Amino acid sequence: MTDIKNVTVAGAGVLGTQIAYQAAFAGFNVTSWDISDDALEEAKKRFDRLDAAYKRDVEGTTDEDTQGARDRLTLTSDLEEAVQDADLIIEAVPEKIDIKKDFWGKVADAAPEKTIFTTNTSTLLPSDFRDATGRPEKFLALHFANRVWSMRIAEVMPHDGTDEEVTKTVFEYAKEMQMDPMRLKREQPGYIMNSLLVPLLEASQKLWITDVAEPADIDKNWKMATGAPLGPFQAMDLIGLRTVSTIAMTKKDENVKKFGKYVMENLVEKGKVGYESNEGFFRYDDDGNRLDEE
Repeated sequence: MTDIKNVTVAGAGVLGTQIAYQAAFAGFNVTSWDISDDALEEAKKRFDRLDAAYKRDVEGTTDEDTQGARDRLTLTSDLEEAVQDADLIIEAVPEKIDIKKDFWGKVADAAPEKTIFTTNTSTLLPSDFRDATGRPEKFLALHFANRVWSMRIAEVMPHDGTDEEVTKTVFEYAKEMQMDPMRLKREQPGYIMNSLLVPLLEASQKLWITDVAEPADIDKNWKMATGAPLGPFQAMDLIGLRTVSTIAMTKKDENVKKFGKYVMENLVEKGKVGYESNEGFFRYDDDGNRLDEE
């Protein structure tokens, strides 16, 4: 059992709120931080939806359980306040290295010496910005999948300078958070999950953006051929099209980059971001079921 009791989750977007809620649901005292009160108002709405999702999808969850999670959750836009007594920080700020370096530079000065630092980055490596933390030996990646409450994956990835005892502590913490942790032996862009998933998504993106096939047919083909519950375009809706398009626009492949730009301009900027808005490539009800599936 670890000594971790107080957890700060930095970034109250789609995945950040899910991570914070799951930690609180598992019994930890959680502070959810974001840069503004407006962002926190959006976070409150996400937490409300998570109350319903847990009661719907997590067997045996009661009103008392979700209320307990909410009672253990504190929201703030004051970074020093957010980290002042944190045993563990999980960073889920935007996937831009300058933003992450700036964030960790501020946290390095404000967090107590006991605090372990982790990043939920999907596309970067801990070693890319470990020096900004001021304590690289206490820094590593702890990576979650969207829909944390049902996809209990927690990928634990140290860099070559992470203290072994810190890695073990984070691995045990993930268990205490009711996740199923998997340890990577060394740094790998995309971890295990995205190393397998991204090639599929990029192949699908190119099939559509080059006008080979429509998303519905690509998804239907994949599901029929493999027995998978989701096709690649529904998976992108699940991940969130803000994230998908932002990452796609950073790629070298011109067709993938073109896909990202098109999705950003024609879906994301029109409020169609996937499951969160009930519409992306497909339309969904509030329980995440497709409304337009044949």
